[in-house]
This record gives sequence, C-alpha cells and structure tokens, in this order.
Amino acid sequence: MSGDLHIGIIMDGNGRWATRRGLPRLKGHSKGADTVEHIVESAPGLGITHLTLFAFSTENWKRSEREVNGLMTLFKRYITLKAERLISENVRVRFIGGQDRLEPKLLELMGWLEAETRDNGGLQLSVAINYGGRDEIVRAVQKLAAKVHMGELEAEKLTEKEIADTLDTAEIPDPDLIIRTSGEQRLSNFLTWQLAYSELAFVDTLWPDFTAAELDGLLEQYFGRERRFGAVAAG
Repeated sequence: MSGDLHIGIIMDGNGRWATRRGLPRLKGHSKGADTVEHIVESAPGLGITHLTLFAFSTENWKRSEREVNGLMTLFKRYITLKAERLISENVRVRFIGGQDRLEPKLLELMGWLEAETRDNGGLQLSVAINYGGRDEIVRAVQKLAAKVHMGELEAEKLTEKEIADTLDTAEIPDPDLIIRTSGEQRLSNFLTWQLAYSELAFVDTLWPDFTAAELDGLLEQYFGRERRFGAVAAG
C-alpha cells in the first residue's frame, strides 16, 4: 500500500451503549474515549496515514448541560492524560471546528497539543470539536469575502483549490472512506465539502464496541471497490 489513506469516522452510539447497560450517558462517552485510543494506536499498522474523528458537532450543544459539560471535561482530561503518548508515538494532532463556543482552558490545551505535535510525521490525527461542515464552509466564505473586499482576491478568479485551502482541513487530503458506527445512515454535517468523492460505510456496531479488526475488515471492503471519480468504468 502506498500514498495517503485518509479515513474519517463519525463515532456514534456512545449514549446508546451506556443506556442499554443502565449506565449514565457519560459512561458511554468515557468508554468511547478508550475506543479512540485503540483505533489511533492501530491506525498506522492498517496503513492509515490520516484519521479524522468527529468528536463534537455544532448541533451537539443542544444536548443537556450535564452531558455537554461532561464531554468538555472528558476532552480536557483526554488531552492531559494522552498527550505524552501521542507525542512519543509520533502522532500529529490537529483540531478542526469553530472556536467561538469552547472554553479558554480547553482551547489552551488544544493549542498546546497542536504545537507539541506539529513536527510529528506519523499518523495525522484530526479531531473535530464544535465542528459542522456547513459552519466550516460559511467561515471559509467569510474569510474569502474579506479578501475580495480588501482587493486581495478577484471574485471571478476564485477556484475550488482556494476554497479548499481556506477550510479547516487545508493541507489534509480529502477522505477516502467515511465510516459511521451505530447503524445510522446519514453524514450529520461531517466534512461536507471534503467527502464529495469519498466512499461510505455504515456499520451497526456502537462506537464503544468498535475494534481495529472491524476497521481492518472495512478497509478490505474499501480496497475491493472500484473508484471512478465520475469517469466511465473500464471495459
């Protein structure tokens, strides 16, 4: 296997995993964080060079205050406890999404981890927090509109590349495969621009039960597909 392989995962089903066991929803999120660690550790061995995980969407603010606060605490704890391991394993971490609603301490930790791992050349890990594909596009359009207003860019010369380079995922290849766990078959505003030609896989497994072996099986299915990017099939 050669070249980049970018996998995006919508990590769904933490709450249901906990509810089915009579546990608080936050217990499911905590268990889901263990799965994140397992998948991040396993990804390079499966040939994955870029991994993007959907951790918290712009729509997730609608959840209960208790759950939202618990998730923010979990994010801070995860960064604090796992940073040393991510650094030692040569993982580069990026965070994508708007920063307007995130608390200063979390933003400080996110910025610190990005800086500490910036030169790492192993797995390129992007974590989407307060992320929405449409919100990302709006923010990019606002930046480009400002450039047009300042005379730094001619509107009629705007290209897809300039838009892509203004998104949160600039310098990251578009995802080859998007996986959603928990049986739901929708994309929920994830990487709206970037997944134009991505393959999709929907699995029934709840995220806390998702394993590297299942990911490996999905990769085998992916490599058995013929990707034509709009062209006519050969033969």
